[in-house]
Amino acid sequence: MAFVMVLSFSRQVFLRFFLDARMENFLRGHLGAFADWAGVPRVILYDNLRSAVLERHGAAIRFNPTLLDFAAHYRYEPRPVAVARGNEKGRVERAIRFVRDSFFPARSFADLDDLNAQADAWCHGLAAQRRCPEDESKTVTEAFVEEASLLLQPPDNPYPVLERVAVKIDKTPYARFDLNDYSVPHTHVQRILTVLADPQSVRIVDGQEQIAVHPRSYDRGQQIEVPAHIEALVASKHAARRLRATDRLAAAAPASQTLLVRAAERGANLGNITAALIQLLERYGASPLDAAIKDALARDMPHPNAVRLVLERARDERGQPPPVALSLPAHVRARDRAVQPHSLEPYDALKKVGHEHS
Repeated sequence: MAFVMVLSFSRQVFLRFFLDARMENFLRGHLGAFADWAGVPRVILYDNLRSAVLERHGAAIRFNPTLLDFAAHYRYEPRPVAVARGNEKGRVERAIRFVRDSFFPARSFADLDDLNAQADAWCHGLAAQRRCPEDESKTVTEAFVEEASLLLQPPDNPYPVLERVAVKIDKTPYARFDLNDYSVPHTHVQRILTVLADPQSVRIVDGQEQIAVHPRSYDRGQQIEVPAHIEALVASKHAARRLRATDRLAAAAPASQTLLVRAAERGANLGNITAALIQLLERYGASPLDAAIKDALARDMPHPNAVRLVLERARDERGQPPPVALSLPAHVRARDRAVQPHSLEPYDALKKVGHEHS
């Protein structure tokens, strides 16, 4: 989108290009012009575009409320031109034709920033050096010096022009914005967050708390990540995996909980101990492991090596060969998982109620 604003007397032109015609970019064009001119026009004429006029019935006009709020912040009067009255917007129409004929022909550029840099140079160069149509004895630059004193001073606090979008974070910790995925902390999944975007950055907030900041990407289908988000997610998954292993041990060999507590008191690595006990569980079964753990605890040796020695000694006494470690699929391993049986008393109560009503 090309944004063009021209001052009525001096014909000073401001030209800025954007990737799309969103309302936020329309307002950013205004902000660029105000900054370039160090002032705000008292009245700005608008064609009947949707960014300015939502509805019109004769003299009755319904302005875009965002534009009205913006105009109130900078204290200028937004004024739409009459329908089919080209003379009221002739200055802008001639400025657009001037841009098309003088700026664009045979021009090449590397990217949007390069194009806007060339547009700024053209506005302050060739476009500013032409003769002023209102007073041909002066250049546009000379006429602008006179006109600049009549502009309003912009307020100290600029109007916040941000794209604000509510996004739902699903099971994966990414916020989808403009067809790209931006990472968020894994602690914020299954929530509604807010994306605040400007041309350079994408900020993600949860209420008043800012939880992520990313450089904005204008590609499609990209994953933009903060390394700390991914590291925390991996650490959380490892912790969850250890917790599941501990729960499995507790169900199969209740004595393992006492062993872990006593090992923790001695500063042992509980993750390594849990992994070793899970291997012994898969090789020897639940009952032998529980008995071996109790034996090791009775000897005050809360360590998986002590448990392994007890199991191997019992195996040798029975004359059994060493167990062979088998790597089985998860659905096969699940068949041997300890299951807590449910009480049948609720069903008995339902049966009793049925007899009473029969």
